[in-house]
Amino acid sequence: VGTTVVRALETAALSGRLEATSGPTDLFITPGFRFRVVDRLITNFHMPRSSLVVMVAAFMGPRWRRTYEIALEREYRFLSFGDAMLADRAEAT
Repeated sequence: VGTTVVRALETAALSGRLEATSGPTDLFITPGFRFRVVDRLITNFHMPRSSLVVMVAAFMGPRWRRTYEIALEREYRFLSFGDAMLADRAEAT
């Protein structure tokens, strides 16, 4: 799923169970967040220091840095019309 769906699903699972809900979410996912539902992410390469890079770092763990280094080395395109990646969630610690 993409970043918006990650926030929606993880908000719906904050109680420990995935529950139907409606309305906005203010969930800001940062490193240390315990993902309950999502185990894969499809997303573009995001700009440094953006909230979406923070979410990718939380999701992938330290591997995100090397992934972005490779993207830069290979001249992948960033932002909305850029290249995308399929990322697996870091193992829970």
